[in-house]
Amino acid sequence: MLNDWVVMPTCLPTVLRRCPACAGHRFRANGKFRVNANHKLLDAWLLVLCASCGDTAKLTVLERTHVRSIRPELLDRMHDNDPGLAAELLRDPVLRRRNRIALDWDGAWRLDTGGSDHLDREVLDVSVRFAARIPVRPVRLIAEGCGLSRAEAERLIAQGRLVSAVRLSGRLSGDFTFTLKR
Repeated sequence: MLNDWVVMPTCLPTVLRRCPACAGHRFRANGKFRVNANHKLLDAWLLVLCASCGDTAKLTVLERTHVRSIRPELLDRMHDNDPGLAAELLRDPVLRRRNRIALDWDGAWRLDTGGSDHLDREVLDVSVRFAARIPVRPVRLIAEGCGLSRAEAERLIAQGRLVSAVRLSGRLSGDFTFTLKR
């Protein structure tokens, strides 16, 4: 029987970028936006706070964009400071590249295994689904979901008792399946 595990975000990830005020490197996104109008052109930013000094930095979302080319519901979500929109924008690779930022997902996700009834099975087939593109080491997910240490999970891989079609040693942010034979 195939078990379904889901990797879900629990909060917004930490934004990694240099702070000009204190030379810190970690920012918290709180879902606040700033929208500025200059005649028929709009600028919009996602505001992030430095974890060290509390200074505010702006991540460019829209730059000199004509008002009519922006969907009204997007503009309403920015005016309402929608945290869901902030999460969507932080996952957007174009926004991350434009603002030269990286994301740190440590402590911002959780693994939902659907219970612990699978731990006593001889052969365990699992399908892991990502609710968001969160880069995680598959060995860490498997160890956490099966109640193993990471060293023990790596030993099972080396023995050929933990197999998958994807490489389990690096980081992964897409769906995958694996089989564990005890």
